[in-house]
Amino acid sequence: MIDNYGPKLLKRAVEDLSPEEALQIQYDWSFWARPDQIPPDTAWYIWLLLSGRGGGKTRSGSELVIDWAKQEFSPIALVGQTKADVRDTMIELGDSSIMRCSPPWFMPSYEPTKRRLTWPNGVIGIAYSGDEPGQLRGPQHQKAWVDELAKFERPQETWDNLMFGLRVGRLPQVVVTTTPRPIAIIKQLANDPAAVVVRTHTQDNAANLDSNFLKFILDRYEGTRLGRQELGAEILSDNPQALWKRANLDEMRLSAFPDLARIAVAVDPGVTSTETSAETGIIVAGVSKEEHVKGYVLADYSLRGTPREWASAAVAAYHTHKADVIIGEANNGGDMIESTVKTVDEEVNFKKVIATRGKYTRAEPVSALYEQKRIHHVGFFHDLEDQLCEWVPGEKSPDRLDALVWAFTELMLSNMGGYAFDI
Repeated sequence: MIDNYGPKLLKRAVEDLSPEEALQIQYDWSFWARPDQIPPDTAWYIWLLLSGRGGGKTRSGSELVIDWAKQEFSPIALVGQTKADVRDTMIELGDSSIMRCSPPWFMPSYEPTKRRLTWPNGVIGIAYSGDEPGQLRGPQHQKAWVDELAKFERPQETWDNLMFGLRVGRLPQVVVTTTPRPIAIIKQLANDPAAVVVRTHTQDNAANLDSNFLKFILDRYEGTRLGRQELGAEILSDNPQALWKRANLDEMRLSAFPDLARIAVAVDPGVTSTETSAETGIIVAGVSKEEHVKGYVLADYSLRGTPREWASAAVAAYHTHKADVIIGEANNGGDMIESTVKTVDEEVNFKKVIATRGKYTRAEPVSALYEQKRIHHVGFFHDLEDQLCEWVPGEKSPDRLDALVWAFTELMLSNMGGYAFDI
């Protein structure tokens, strides 16, 4: 806690207290929390805490779970985006994790192989992840904490399975802490009469954030649509100028795909590999064998890394998905892309593509395929879908979008794909 809240603030708060009293205060969340981090003073069922990045939502979730454990509510479901997120962010390693926030006299034991936390009074917490919603089919819980629901791979299925099992004892409750995205489950919860909705801005937690970090993100993103979502926790409607619409993506979303005629890995490389540089877009897509050809987005392996790192990721995707080709744009270092990829695996089939038209001209026919309901997303690709539904023609197109456009230009709009199109 001292690291979280700063030694000067802690010193002022406890300088007149005995060591025992100071220790008690250090772990008294009601002393440190902002009002919006305290659960509603009602018999609530769902507490939806929508928060900007760094707004203190994880700390709110951890402290509520600790309080539930003290009151002997059990078992408690701990549901995160992936196994690693549950372990690192919610349970063990993060500054605001349960074990970092727990007082020494009420520290739970953690058994990773059993996905289990056990508190000194016998209360049990069980870890689940949003990429395996089937884990929640059957188990029953009295309380639940769901972190970053908007980023889950299968959010609706995970939520439904959790809610069917939230039926143990008196007053079952679930707290959801997330930076929002305008996906169906988040919009549904925000309008659910059973939910108490609280929104916090990143700046509300300024006292606990590095001043350089705060200045950087506010200068860069405050007032933008991305900033409204990622800082202000707004659930945005579609950008009316964007070529893609979330409703279309949701309508055509699938959990499986048929046998495919061709599979491509498209790469849009970042120029540099620093923390603030653009990512390298790496999208895997395929087309079906049926008469009326349909496209399928299979995976997004985009990353921020060195040329060796993104080339290795692209080659791994090529082999994992048994792809037919890796595509790279000559205008954006195409020769470099091919040579870099070939240093990882000289046997892969690489195709260099050349852009002779602007980005809007290339993107529009691919967006038209979506409108014609000919492209399916197999699962959720939140970062890619954010780019598709936020990019406005005329702006610099982002990495994942560019890679996706090249993939489907190759697979569905080129002569090889059966559709003549001059790119």
